[in-house]
Amino acid sequence: MKKYLLSFAVLMMGMALTTACSSDDDDEQSTVNPQPVQPVQPAETYHYDLTVTVGKHGGMASSETHLTMSVDSLTNPGQTVNFEGNGIEITDYTIENIYDKKYMYQVPVSGDRFVKLQIKNNQLKVVRERPFATNTYTSRKYTHAWLSDNTLLVMAANGDANKIIWTKLNTDNMTIVSEGELSLGLADGYETFTTSGLLTYRQSDKKLFYFYYCKKGSGRKATKEPHFHVAVVNPQTMAVEKDIVNKEASEMQGSAYGELMQNFMFFDDNDNLYLSAFSTVDGKNIGRLLRIKKGEYDFEAGYNAFPDAKGKIVSVVYIGSNKVLAYSGDAEAGTSIQDQAYYYSIVDLSTKTASPLQYNGSSLPYSAGSFSQRSVYNANEKKAYFGVSNADGETVYVYDVATGSVKKGLSIAPGYYFDQIRLVQNDTDNTAN
Repeated sequence: MKKYLLSFAVLMMGMALTTACSSDDDDEQSTVNPQPVQPVQPAETYHYDLTVTVGKHGGMASSETHLTMSVDSLTNPGQTVNFEGNGIEITDYTIENIYDKKYMYQVPVSGDRFVKLQIKNNQLKVVRERPFATNTYTSRKYTHAWLSDNTLLVMAANGDANKIIWTKLNTDNMTIVSEGELSLGLADGYETFTTSGLLTYRQSDKKLFYFYYCKKGSGRKATKEPHFHVAVVNPQTMAVEKDIVNKEASEMQGSAYGELMQNFMFFDDNDNLYLSAFSTVDGKNIGRLLRIKKGEYDFEAGYNAFPDAKGKIVSVVYIGSNKVLAYSGDAEAGTSIQDQAYYYSIVDLSTKTASPLQYNGSSLPYSAGSFSQRSVYNANEKKAYFGVSNADGETVYVYDVATGSVKKGLSIAPGYYFDQIRLVQNDTDNTAN
């Protein structure tokens, strides 16, 4: 950033000198027409927001204290980040957010409105708010899709969980554009929809994909449909055009909380859609990375990009060139949040193989912590960053996409535990929209 400011200052000095010379030429009645000065467009710059829990690993809607702090870089292996007296404590708002560029959007703990937030100078600021209209939502329990740069669609089951409601927001001014409910009915013999489901938007044919299932009963004892649904929705009219029961997996990841904490879906360079799901095998939940090809509406029969998964696939981050950074569990090593039972792999979508990441020639030790998005990809640098939690502490590692090498980055001080790593665009001025 300092280098950028210095370069900018030098450029402005040069422009000033050029303007002075032009004035002298004007005095001499020069016939040369001065060219208009083109405004300098500042390059986009980024920082990282680190969110941690205090005392132990946390999860969705957990009661642990959450702190967030912004850092400019994650690459320095000699740096230790200490949140004591520095981090923002998240209280009236949740750590489950919809991230876009430099802002966050959410339904706060009060559950009465939509808010647009920004972390700036390590302070949490409310940019705009919008009270609910007809449809109401609960904090943490909804899904979303972006229909354009400033049109956000939020969706969830209603309070009785017998309907799926939706709201479109203009995120520039946080006005409610429209709202309603989907024409989806409960499957025969079932009582409620899953809390939020998963939603995404395919740009190539401008279709929404909504993944959901129905259940009978409540809590962990509820009986779920054997396979989840794929609903294809027209984003303009919100009409359901197709409702397909898939045959490739039992349940999609994140069915209760959408993608507010973790990434479960992505599109590759050809606009093929991928989804993290799972089925029960020998009493264990085993992950599958499924694909809906461009132009199709149901999952490709028999396709699973992660056939050697040892447990659930906790999160996926697309890093280009048909490669994915996946964080997944080993059900034999444990399934709780505190267990050191999770590991990182590079998944090749073309060969359908997963290679666990290594550091200095050895596989990285398993990490504790599920229910978290502790990995991010910076496309400008062609580097992925991911956090590992184990007996050696909390360490960020850096994966270089071009070389496949892994290096150590910064660490987090003892007593704090990774929850999220987010890439956030810097402000180029001192105002917020």
